[in-house]
Amino acid sequence: MNEETVLADVSGMLARLMEDEYGVDDAEIGMETSFNRDLELESIDLVTLAGLLQERYGERVNFAEFLAGMEFEEIIELTVGRLVEYVVLGLKAAEAG
Repeated sequence: MNEETVLADVSGMLARLMEDEYGVDDAEIGMETSFNRDLELESIDLVTLAGLLQERYGERVNFAEFLAGMEFEEIIELTVGRLVEYVVLGLKAAEAG
């Protein structure tokens, strides 16, 4: 999978989450979109997103582990692009392994 495909997957997950939780159905989501500043997601939303990612990618992508390796400020500034890059790397590593 490449970044474009993963971005489409992640954007779809986030759009679904935003609509289900906040009734927002027109959020623009791209590589530079910030989870905190742009989407205003709460920590519980990240837990939901972790579940969606696991549903889609299985054990190949561990969002909780990804976040655990970050400082608080990094989590606050986390962008969709950084998550997409992590997912792509995880999928490539799983394929190679």
